[in-house]
Amino acid sequence: MDAFFQHAATTHGITVRVAVAYLAEQSEPEAGTWFWTYHIRIENHSDRAVQLRTRHWRITDGRGRVAHVDGAGVVGEQPVLSPGATHDYVSGCPLATPHGSMEGFYGFEDEDGAPLEVRIPFFPLSAPATAS
Repeated sequence: MDAFFQHAATTHGITVRVAVAYLAEQSEPEAGTWFWTYHIRIENHSDRAVQLRTRHWRITDGRGRVAHVDGAGVVGEQPVLSPGATHDYVSGCPLATPHGSMEGFYGFEDEDGAPLEVRIPFFPLSAPATAS
């Protein structure tokens, strides 16, 4: 795995890689807001073209509160990945706690219209410790 990406999962020949980073400049701990950015790379290692149709995120904060986020595509796109192709995008996640996690799945369709559920690996969100 590329050293840049910290987490990966493969389902149906499709690999999802994640790199996550805490953004201190967009966080306001004194106001109860911490912010992370995550870079996703989706790699089609199957022998069929697939199209990303939907996403489902399970976001858990440090108090155990869970938010489910569903939507069409990713960052306004529903990319088609031919065999061997990749798709990268970057997005972000605010939390009301300095720690949490994200995981989920993408809904793909193969070239025959058959649905495929592809796992997004679990990844922690952790702000660095600060002096009090």
